[in-house]
Amino acid sequence: MATSGQDSGIRLRFYGAAGEVTGSCHILEVGEQRILLDCGMIQGSARDEARNSNPFPFKLDDINAVVLSHAHVDHSGRLPLLVKRGYRGPIHAHRATRDLCRILLRDSASLAERDADYQNRRRARKGLQPIDVLYDKEDVDNCIKQFEVNGYEKPCEILPGITLCFHDAGHILGSCSVDLDITHQGHRRRIVFSGDLGQYDAPILEDPATLKDADLVLMESTYGGRRHRSHHETIKEIGEVIANAEHHRGNILIPAFALGRSQEVLYLLGKHYDEWGLERWRIFLDSPMAVEATQVYWDYPHLYDEDATNLRRQLEHMPVLRNLHLTRSPDESRMINRIENGAIIIAGSGMCTGGRILHHLKHNVWRKTAHIMIIGYQAPGTLGRRLVDGNQYVRIYGEAMRVNATVHTIGGLSAHGDEDDLARWFSSFSPPPHVCLVHGEDKAREAMAARLQREFAASTTIPGPGDVLTV
Repeated sequence: MATSGQDSGIRLRFYGAAGEVTGSCHILEVGEQRILLDCGMIQGSARDEARNSNPFPFKLDDINAVVLSHAHVDHSGRLPLLVKRGYRGPIHAHRATRDLCRILLRDSASLAERDADYQNRRRARKGLQPIDVLYDKEDVDNCIKQFEVNGYEKPCEILPGITLCFHDAGHILGSCSVDLDITHQGHRRRIVFSGDLGQYDAPILEDPATLKDADLVLMESTYGGRRHRSHHETIKEIGEVIANAEHHRGNILIPAFALGRSQEVLYLLGKHYDEWGLERWRIFLDSPMAVEATQVYWDYPHLYDEDATNLRRQLEHMPVLRNLHLTRSPDESRMINRIENGAIIIAGSGMCTGGRILHHLKHNVWRKTAHIMIIGYQAPGTLGRRLVDGNQYVRIYGEAMRVNATVHTIGGLSAHGDEDDLARWFSSFSPPPHVCLVHGEDKAREAMAARLQREFAASTTIPGPGDVLTV
């Protein structure tokens, strides 16, 4: 634990993403003031996701402010539930994060409503009492009203003695590293929450911003102990997958998060259209939410990196894909399943836990000609993780299916930086602050802790749920 020798009255409590990747949720205590850092959805197995409806492990009346690092639902997904249960304070976020949350959280509400309807029909047949929906679209609308937005590098006092500044985390549009400058009882402390950090030199967005000073860093560790392929190798690998699929006369399925990965995949397909021979393919973005999120990306050109900015100047829309089909309706989505070869299908959810990708997997996973590109982190217990782990059989909509398709893990397209990226981001702090590693499985956190200790002589903590750290 990081202590100052004298109790400063500043503490961190860990309630989520402490030993797992999803469900980000931490509380910073400054005397009697409480700041909730993220309030994310728990994702994974059915048992994991059932925890989302549990009572919060803290009193809502004690929370004075919420600070949200970015829009992904494993960081934002329980905010409407927080509001539904009585939280009435501000939710501080980047302006782009609010715009994306309006899309993602309404979709999350739709999924929650469908899940509750399905469960209640089953419960009714058993004579059981119905369950309540986790939250609905009205709860989302009420939640969005409580957002107070800001941009990058614009300090603002959010509570007496506590100044917040957002820095670009390079993960998705509007993603932030959270910088909190605190003065309390004669003590001054600077606490940095990394949020989710993106890869350096990745397409579209800027690299993670450099921070130089902190007393404590709360740092993600999703890919501790792992290295992604380089951008050059990743582009080569995708080209090979497309060439192999064309040779086998099959389809390519890309489970993609509607926010971030879908936009990057479209960008790369447009940029390498001729190189990859994409005129011979039909490309489908089969996600209404991804279509909406892509428009939000287009509304924030000042957050692009130089390469994407130059490309945008030449175009009126995202990189041109002359054979791109945006399928919004369920009927349009179902029509895709009649195609046996020559289709590139980008659909959610990114971990294959629901959404339209399940229908496409049902029609393709058993085909020897099909190819599946996994481009993001897959939580334990998810269908995506079982595909990555090489399971010979998977269950989709209750039916066991043989996995004959070729599964490719394209780590270089992950929205998360790998161990080298995380170490590079941390290296800018001088002297090295104490580090709490969160948002990672234990093996990844242990590997990241060893790297930080070896390379920077940093002191580290690997907190568990309910642990308390005195700053």
